[in-house]
Amino acid sequence: MSLVTLLPFIVLIGAMFLMTRSAKKKQQAAAQMRDEMQPGTGIRTIGGMYATVKEVHDDMVLLEVAPGVHAVYAKNAIGAVLDDDEYNRIVHGDDHTEADAPVVPDDASSLTGPDADNAKIDLVKEPEADDAEPKKDAEAKDSEAEDAAPKADADSKAEAKDGKADGEAGAK
Repeated sequence: MSLVTLLPFIVLIGAMFLMTRSAKKKQQAAAQMRDEMQPGTGIRTIGGMYATVKEVHDDMVLLEVAPGVHAVYAKNAIGAVLDDDEYNRIVHGDDHTEADAPVVPDDASSLTGPDADNAKIDLVKEPEADDAEPKKDAEAKDSEAEDAAPKADADSKAEAKDGKADGEAGAK
């Protein structure tokens, strides 16, 4: 066999090895995270529930879901162990922003400088323009209706002459 025929198999085996190796590393990191859980830390389950760890056992964990409400979960059901700041921000809504951090405005007012023209735009139509346009539109609609009326009358006369309405067949 030549090297050219073996090359695709070698590449395929190498790719499979790298994929399984990265999956094993992720599993080991998750297991290590679960083993390092301490009572009092905040966690998020794989179902998205946030709770505080009360007791840690070999393969299960006692979680406090709400004050005085406890639940037993498998260790494998712990999706992430959160640090205290992140847990308090998510669960309790505590926002500790640093004074040095830049404040990002929630509107576009900071994009315009102090020299920008702040004059308001008048979006109201003038009454003269409103009165003139409806008259023209009404006259145009009346003339279109008059043009369409003779055509409709001619069609109805043709149907009456034949004695057949639309969709009727003259089978004898």
